[in-house]
Amino acid sequence: MDRLAKCFSDLKKQHAKALVTFITAGDPQLSVTEEMIYLLESAGADIIELGVPFSDPMADGPTIQLSSERALAVGTTLEGILATVIKVRLRSRIPIILMGYLNPVHAYGYERFCRDAVDAGVDGLLLVDMPPEESDELLVYARATGLNIIFLLTPTSDEARINSVRRLGSGFIYYVTVTGVTGARQNVSDSLPHELGRLMKKVKLPVMAGFGISTPEQAAKVAALADGVVVGSAIVKLFEQYSGQRLGKELKKFVNGMKQAI
Repeated sequence: MDRLAKCFSDLKKQHAKALVTFITAGDPQLSVTEEMIYLLESAGADIIELGVPFSDPMADGPTIQLSSERALAVGTTLEGILATVIKVRLRSRIPIILMGYLNPVHAYGYERFCRDAVDAGVDGLLLVDMPPEESDELLVYARATGLNIIFLLTPTSDEARINSVRRLGSGFIYYVTVTGVTGARQNVSDSLPHELGRLMKKVKLPVMAGFGISTPEQAAKVAALADGVVVGSAIVKLFEQYSGQRLGKELKKFVNGMKQAI
């Protein structure tokens, strides 16, 4: 059983929901990323999503765009991120997902990336601009190495897209709770219970819901509908506001509150 599957199995036995926390790798530098992964885990995160910084993050709002810029400015690379995961694996078994855009992975080479990612200890890959219908080449190498390929579904996904994700995806499904780019929102959509209820009946993979979840109250509402929640921009904002020990303190307090809420 891989780390992701074991995580969900353990949570199910505990009647608990998953908390997936997103941070941008290399913001403010990769050594901090490594330490923050340990802190997130100790604060209650069940899965870590590491954002791979990209120069044109079209699906991201201002908070994550700025974090990508900060990471790129200090020379963060895909190779460096994988090296950081190798270090993390000396101390932690928490599932780690890389989330980003197709271009860096394409430039790295699909076969080489899948092999190197799994060897480093990466459990899954989510590329926001790669639809399942265009993933055949990557999936060949991902399946050969055991790398989970995670796809997005949105409120506007039709039956054909849902069926494609159900057939091709692995690990979990990332359900985007809102249309538009990433970023904290004030409220959870009134239609979310209907949308998630419809999806949960159709898929067997765990469903993680994210985009815009920024408060414990929102997390609790969404966790009641899905198998877990993803919190991103609200966490990344802390990296913009704080540094050093203060960053660690604020991050731990925020994530612990989210975990308690769900």
